[in-house]
Amino acid sequence: MRLVSNVFVWGCSKLQRTTQNGVAMEIRRIRATDWDWIQQWFQDEDLNRELGPLDQEWLEHVLNQSDGVQLVAEQNGQPIGLIGCAWGDGRNLPHAITDIAVAPPLRGNGQAGAMLEAVLAWPGHPPCRKWVAFVFPENQRACRFFTRLGWEHVDFADGMNEFEYKCVRSEPDRS
Repeated sequence: MRLVSNVFVWGCSKLQRTTQNGVAMEIRRIRATDWDWIQQWFQDEDLNRELGPLDQEWLEHVLNQSDGVQLVAEQNGQPIGLIGCAWGDGRNLPHAITDIAVAPPLRGNGQAGAMLEAVLAWPGHPPCRKWVAFVFPENQRACRFFTRLGWEHVDFADGMNEFEYKCVRSEPDRS
């Protein structure tokens, strides 16, 4: 699936939420100054194998993209995760979660779920009707993750599982 987007302008760039453990989580756009810790994270074999390798070209892309955003999750001023998003058109093409990376020492303690929830609530993304995520079938941990969070497995195409999350609308759809 190819996601195409209009250009959107956002007025808000940060979101702060309190997680289940009572610690505030802030979601913000990636900055060039994040590159040092990102490179350190991707020295982790598992993270690099699943989402890497990353290079300067990737950094330039995510710093300048208009068809999505790479977000940083922080707690107590420290980065705990990265989540990539690609924007749909708000009607027919859904927004997509392109990647989720949790700081290697924090894996397995629920941070990814809290991050994803915060990203879906982040006011900086354009309105949408649904989100999708594509997961390789051998990544059973990610498949269980999306299922546990209420995402529906809707398709298997091009060698990947497609998960879908329908946005909760504050008003009834009048179309």
